[in-house]
Amino acid sequence: MTHTAPPGDAIAAVTHPNPYPWYAALRSGPAVVRDERLRLWIASRADVVRDLLTNDALRVRPVAEPVPAAIAGTPAGEVFGQLVRMNEGDTHATHKPVLQRALAGLDLASAHEAAMHIAARMSHAPLSGLCLAYPVRAVAHLLGFADEELAHLSDWMREFVACLSPLSTPAQLDAASSAAAALMERFERLADARPAPRGSLLAAVQAEASEPRSRTLRANLVGLLSQTCEATAGLLGNSLAALAREPDLRRRLASRWELLPALVEEVARHDPSVQNTRRFVARSTFVDGTLLAPGDAVLLVLAAANRDPALNPAPATFELMRTHRQTLGFGYGPHACPGQALAFTIAAAGLRALLSAGLRTEALLARGWDYQPSVNARIPRFH
Repeated sequence: MTHTAPPGDAIAAVTHPNPYPWYAALRSGPAVVRDERLRLWIASRADVVRDLLTNDALRVRPVAEPVPAAIAGTPAGEVFGQLVRMNEGDTHATHKPVLQRALAGLDLASAHEAAMHIAARMSHAPLSGLCLAYPVRAVAHLLGFADEELAHLSDWMREFVACLSPLSTPAQLDAASSAAAALMERFERLADARPAPRGSLLAAVQAEASEPRSRTLRANLVGLLSQTCEATAGLLGNSLAALAREPDLRRRLASRWELLPALVEEVARHDPSVQNTRRFVARSTFVDGTLLAPGDAVLLVLAAANRDPALNPAPATFELMRTHRQTLGFGYGPHACPGQALAFTIAAAGLRALLSAGLRTEALLARGWDYQPSVNARIPRFH
């Protein structure tokens, strides 16, 4: 990849070849800065980002628009409105612990083995498409879907996640709603099976839920797949990019599969797939003397916070065996993602399957890559 000019703003930074020097400059400034063109406050220091993620004056959605206007009243909007990560209060308090407990009880060694088989069957597919489809198929398999359904589920999920982006066209939003309806129907069919597949993630979720066949629970299983789609795709892709850029790292990992989880964890800190998240001010609050007023939007630059030396010493250095590694890419506080360990497991399994199948990461560097258009997700498109 050739060097280009610095990104123009915090949104352009997400898909810039190397936004990290720009993030460092941003982090050296005030606790929050105003970007009038983006109409956002921007926070990039680790202490400020963590404080804002736990500040109860902020919400994950604007108070007046719990569902984006572009999808309100559609099947995609119905799913969106029930997601625990897009809600506060009762919906969040009731359903997130169910997902947390089910995911915490998952046998990650078995999940790794199952995911590796899914990835191995896809290892000759175009790499960028594989990065997006494989994590969804892996989680759908863990939920208990039959192998013949996995391709349809990953295709629908690719269409559904378009509704989460402000960059989507009307045609993409229509496709997202059709996909949401299809996904809910498939989850309903799976949930109505008696019993849920033994040992499946669905069985674990249903065992934890007071209403195991509720529509809200099914919507959140769709949401689990949607988070898998982009966050884990970027984690896998950025891990491949790290191996492509670092010949010493390639040599160190040659056939030493036990080091792959450490690689994935350092990539999640050093070049995370989720670069930022937004919060919306519900009532007035001060941040280091700056007043944030109701209705204000705040962009929390998680990728910049990950490289804050106050959070991780020598943050620009890629350290495979880094001690006391800390990352904010999966959130912090009440809205921390409960699927972090599963995402790491799936990415490591995918890496092992691809490398075992003979993928030469040095060839990726020769061909180069850019990034999927996005306002928050950093997902390589390999040439």
